[in-house]
Amino acid sequence: MPIKLVTCAVSDIGRVRSSNQDAGYSGYQLHFVADGMGGHAGGDIASAMVSQQIAQIDNLYATPEDAGSVMLASILEANEKLGATVREHPEFAGMGTTFSGLMFTGTKAVVAHIGDSRIYRLRGEQVEQITKDHTFVQKLVDTGRITPAEALIHPRRNVLMRVLGDTPEPPQVDSWVEEALPGDRWMLCSDGLCGYVDDVVIARNLRTKAPAEDVADDLVGEALEAGAPDNVTVVIVDVLSTTTQSEFQPFPRYVGSASNDVVIAERKGKSVLQLLNPMALTGIFRGSEETTDFVPESAEYLEKVLADTYRRIRFRRLRQIATIFAISGLAVAGIWAGYSYTQTKFYVGESNGHVTIFKGIRERLGPLTFSTVYSETDVLVSDLSDYQRGLLERTIYATDIADADRIIETLTKADSNG
Repeated sequence: MPIKLVTCAVSDIGRVRSSNQDAGYSGYQLHFVADGMGGHAGGDIASAMVSQQIAQIDNLYATPEDAGSVMLASILEANEKLGATVREHPEFAGMGTTFSGLMFTGTKAVVAHIGDSRIYRLRGEQVEQITKDHTFVQKLVDTGRITPAEALIHPRRNVLMRVLGDTPEPPQVDSWVEEALPGDRWMLCSDGLCGYVDDVVIARNLRTKAPAEDVADDLVGEALEAGAPDNVTVVIVDVLSTTTQSEFQPFPRYVGSASNDVVIAERKGKSVLQLLNPMALTGIFRGSEETTDFVPESAEYLEKVLADTYRRIRFRRLRQIATIFAISGLAVAGIWAGYSYTQTKFYVGESNGHVTIFKGIRERLGPLTFSTVYSETDVLVSDLSDYQRGLLERTIYATDIADADRIIETLTKADSNG
């Protein structure tokens, strides 16, 4: 069945970052996100350059094979451009970017992916992450060495094994073809969303019947509520049948760093590469960067990451044990303090038919009692008046032992006075 697309792209700098190193694009057939790395060394420039280069191939291709071939060639060309830029501007050494994109051709979608940005697909009620992160912690998850929950808090979760940019090896881009069916909802995002918002929350938002633009805004809002320590970029693609009525008109749209021009400025006799961004001055009011690093895949580094994992797990277990002991100690101390306080109290009641002074309080907690016989007197309960016996049954509280003796003396005098 022929299809048409309704799309939306949104990007937010987040609450901490000083610049938006994310880039996103939604066009006619092509849609992608790119998350720059390198901090102030050019992550925003890397994602912008790659986005503006690859967006030029947004066109309708005869077959998915043609689309995939053009897409891969464009990605490799963008990678070469980044390398040439670093050679010309050494101050940007180490800059790079992730890339996760979809090119629609007929009823097919060509996927291209490198890094830790993600693509999700909602089909029916099933939400599926169709890309796999190219990170060391993901490899540890795949091999069963750590759990997905441990990966989320791992100190090296931002270390990538594959990126585009200034790397010693050619990029290894995952690429394949997926079916595109009417009713599908695709979501592409940077790790500013999936790294801080639970997949359950992401799936709940994708399942809503809200328009693509509202869903994208809501997902960015979820990241902001989670603190948004990273830039957040979301691209939504809704697949409709051609018979479905829609007022949406496709148009190419850049968001994030890609919405700014990459320019060469002259400063003190040398050329400087920068983004022409009128909002750049607001960066002085922002916080520090959380860096993303690239390390080529190696068994040695993998073992280092695994050692970090075990050390973190051990520390967390020790911290949990210490917390349990601390809470248990406080609970025991609280119980003992409470019990000790009850033993400063006295009351007058009945035991073995005699008026008796008890130490503690009459109240019980299940099988636990908080009083003991302190002194059993010779005064018989049967010799007391009905009113006095009623008082004893309810117990008569005393402020101290002297007060308890006074109460018994009062009972005795009242009984003798008949």
